[in-house]
Amino acid sequence: MRRQWLWLIFLPTALFLSGCLSSLFRQKPSILPPYIHKIAVRPFANHTQQYGLEDKLTLAIQSEFNRDGRYQITTENQADAVLIGDITRYILDPLSYDTNHVPTEYLLSILTEVSFLDKVKNQTLWREPDMTGELRFFTVSSGLAGNMSETDAQQSIWDQLSRDIVTRTIEGFGTVTKGSEMEAPKSNAENPNSAGQNNPPPLPSEQPPAPSPTPQPY
Repeated sequence: MRRQWLWLIFLPTALFLSGCLSSLFRQKPSILPPYIHKIAVRPFANHTQQYGLEDKLTLAIQSEFNRDGRYQITTENQADAVLIGDITRYILDPLSYDTNHVPTEYLLSILTEVSFLDKVKNQTLWREPDMTGELRFFTVSSGLAGNMSETDAQQSIWDQLSRDIVTRTIEGFGTVTKGSEMEAPKSNAENPNSAGQNNPPPLPSEQPPAPSPTPQPY
């Protein structure tokens, strides 16, 4: 009998904790328009001197969309929306050196410009002009813990950028840079309050503007 009472006491608590855990791991809803079901990732353009970066980043983004599973990745002619990007800069800065002046630590920065095009309405839903992936790492020759090659550092940045881009696309946030265009500007038909007739006329100036000086010949 006592066990039954204990079960009645702890059952509501167990159900409450179960609900909290399920809500914690539940995917956040997508903010994309409901008519977007298929997404294409256009192969990135590479404006750096580093060969092959574009293929690796494009593949990482496609894999991250597939891992998320909320949208089907398809070809551009069958897609409702297209992710478009450029790799604009590749910067490898040495941070520390050994006694022979050989670099033992680097900061790798890869800068991209990314936008997301709604093909159905032919408008850009968002654009990030300076989405950056960065990693500070020790070289293999340093012998320090956690060392990696430059290729491994690149792969870590591809993983980072792909997560940011997919999150930015589906949930509306992630790496948001200065000058980020959160969405395409609305027209006056979509946003009537922005029409010119709703704005008050400018107040007249207290003094008339001074006449422009007469240009002098040279």
